[in-house]
Formats: sequence, structure tokens, C-alpha cells
Amino acid sequence: MKELELIAPRIVPPLDLESRPAALQTKALRREIEKDGLRVEVALERSERSISRAGLVLRGDARHTVFLERWLKFLLWSRGAHRVHFAGPAEYCEKLREHYTKSPTGKFDAQIMGEKIYERPFEIVQCAPEKLPPAREQTAPLGGHLDGCRIGFDLGASDRKVAALMDGKVVFSEEIPWDPGSHSNPQWHFDQIMDSLKRAAAHLPRVDAIGGSAAGVYVDNEVKVASLFRGVPDDLFQKRVKGLFLELKKAWNNIPLEVVNDGEVTALAGAMALKKNGVLGISLGSSQAAGYVTPEGQITSWLNELAFAPVDYSPNAPLDEWSGDYGCGVQYFSQQAVGRLIPKADLPVTANAPLPEKLVEVQEAMQRGDERANRIFETIGVYLGYAVAHYADFYQFEHLLILGRVTSGEGGAVIVRNAERVLKEEFPALGISFHMPDEKEKRHGQAMAAASLPRIKRV
Repeated sequence: MKELELIAPRIVPPLDLESRPAALQTKALRREIEKDGLRVEVALERSERSISRAGLVLRGDARHTVFLERWLKFLLWSRGAHRVHFAGPAEYCEKLREHYTKSPTGKFDAQIMGEKIYERPFEIVQCAPEKLPPAREQTAPLGGHLDGCRIGFDLGASDRKVAALMDGKVVFSEEIPWDPGSHSNPQWHFDQIMDSLKRAAAHLPRVDAIGGSAAGVYVDNEVKVASLFRGVPDDLFQKRVKGLFLELKKAWNNIPLEVVNDGEVTALAGAMALKKNGVLGISLGSSQAAGYVTPEGQITSWLNELAFAPVDYSPNAPLDEWSGDYGCGVQYFSQQAVGRLIPKADLPVTANAPLPEKLVEVQEAMQRGDERANRIFETIGVYLGYAVAHYADFYQFEHLLILGRVTSGEGGAVIVRNAERVLKEEFPALGISFHMPDEKEKRHGQAMAAASLPRIKRV
């Protein structure tokens, strides 16, 4: 990011002195171009019926081309698109094309957006401002159905959760550790999920509907991209994993079954608990999940994959292990963030332990009053405050719901306190309220909300 003079935060993350939050760079850019600037407009096309529009004002010089790339990357992972219509200088458009066809991180994004999610070639198309396609946003209500006997499940990278509900009352819930990323056989995945469903069904007189959430991108119950199945070879993914939940539905006599991204269920859980709309939900678990409920109480066709969206523009920001890109949310709001910060805090933990176990050790140290553990959660909280201000440039929300394993215990309270401090001192006009469910909701709220996804057809 050498093209920009990066702004240091006033509130410094105690374990990351080099952090340069994206929100501060945007804020500085706006001050710099108050009087004049160059307007760039994009239309992000997911389909002919699903298009998002966004605009950005830049200085008319080359040093902002990287800023433009970071902005577009955030849009791609928050909105999604296989085609970007670009209304702006031709040299900027060509720079973007070069990034997405030649750089490793750009090629990763282009492949995921094009081949994996939308199953079309990814492209950036130059067009005149007057020819830019209009916005066509698709919205729909999500979940909230609690009648009958239901099962809800949530599939994370380190555990799978399941809940059984009768007319909205939880009669059983369970959390089982697993390691899906290391398994290459789709049958193993099928059997593990089926095992959880059967364990929940044993506590119900019948099963009327099943709802689920999982990390990744799901369209009409088909798996498009999911880190849970990272260990499955591409040919087996296409043959078996892509239709895995359709296969599960058939095994349950084709009862209503809905599977969506875990972030959407995070936001749904928040909207249901708060009885409010305009909710951005963020889950700090094995990865970062996010979902969005509009001020009108609807969900969108956006991706909301904020784990891949950049929040730190420091050239020394940590790299995402999957995409190889720097400064992306997953390294700031997940168990991976905790694992990354442990050595910086000089906190002794079991060296070869998996991340979930390292997190438990950090949380136990927090309970003992260890200041080194406190600094880890304080750092994540400062990260979150600046990231929320950045998210507010892309989402319209008044309520931020945070949950997930990282927020359990006193560490969660430390995260919220520090995030609120950043917003109060750096971005006082935003007026965003933070919400955290209680411990039971944190651990099982996803599965409970997921159970409400399908609508039971009555005859």
C-alpha cells in the first residue's frame, strides 16, 4: 500500500502497533477530496436480476489505484459479482483487470467469484456512466418460523451444533467437536451431519422441518464454496458435496430443509432476539461469519463473506492462509486471530494444540486475571471498533450483534468495551449499538435460529 500515506489509529491495538485500519484511510481520503475529486461508479452483477451499485470519489492520480482495488475487493466479498461494470478512467479499469488476471490474490478472488460461486467467467467491463446498469436488489424475509417439530444445525470448522425444537421451545441441544477440513471423503461429512440430525430427532415425536447454517456460500441448498470441504478434491466436490444437502433432504423424506450461510443465521438470530431490524451480525468462531438484515427486515442476495474483506491496509498486515491476501477480516475476528496474537502477548499455551484448544487456554488465563490474555481480547476489540466503522460505509445498520466461541467469557466483554471506545472517540456520529447474547445463545443460538428457516407447508 505504498501509494497511500497510511493513517495510524489514535487508539492503538496493544499487540499490533503497525495496524492501519481501513476506516481511517477512507476518512482521510474524504477530507482530502472535499472540494474536488474523481468519481468512479461500479455495478456488481450477480445475475441480470441481481445487481448492486456503488460509487467512490478518488484523487485523479495513480497513488489511489490500490485504494480502489481494496474498495472493490470489499464490495466483491460483501455483495458478490461475476461481472463488474466499471464507469471511470480507462487506466483505472485496466489496472483492475491486470490485478484480477495476473496477481495471485486477484486471481483467487476472480476464480471464486466466477467459476465457484456464479459458474461464469469473471470480468471487468468498461462502460460510460450513463450505460451503467441500474441497481436491482433482491430481498426476502428469512426464517422466524417456530411452529412444529424442528431441527436446527450449525456447522463450524471445529464443532457442529444441533438443536431440537417443539413449537419454539428447545428440548435438546448439543455441540460435538469435529475436524471437517482434514477429511477428503464426502461420505464422512454426510455421516457426521446425519449423526447430529438423528441425535436431535431422538428427542422429537416427529421431524417436520430441518434448517441449517454453515460457513460458505449456498444457493438453493447447493454448496458453492465452503471451507468445511476444503479437503475434498474438486472432482468429488462436484460429484457429491455440491448436492450434499439435497441428498440429506431426500434421506429425510423430502421434508422442508433449508441451508444458508452461517452469517445470515447470525443476523437472523440477532433480529429475532432483539426484535429489531437493521442488524449486522458477526460471528467470531473458527473463521469470521457475517450476515445482514436490512432496516426493512429483509435479507439480500449479497454474499456477506467478510472473512475475505480487507479491514487493515498496513502492508505488514497478516495474510489469510487460504487467499494469501493481507489485512482480511478472518485474521482479526476469529480463533485464527487469537492464535496469531498469542505469541505477541507472550502467553504460554500448548504449542502444538489446535486453535480451539489454544482459545480455551487463553480464556482460562483470562479467568485467572492474566493481563497477557486481556491484551489479546483488547486488541481484537480495538480491531472490531475500527472495522465496524468501515462496515458502516457498506451496510446500513444500527445494531451490531457479535457472538461465536471467541466472545465467550470475560474476553467477550473486553472486546465490546474496546470496540465501543473506538466508535465513541473516533466515529461518534455513527450511533451503533452492540449486542451480545448470553452464553447459551452464543454457543447454540445459531442452531436455534437455523431451525426457524424452513416454512412448513400445511395441508
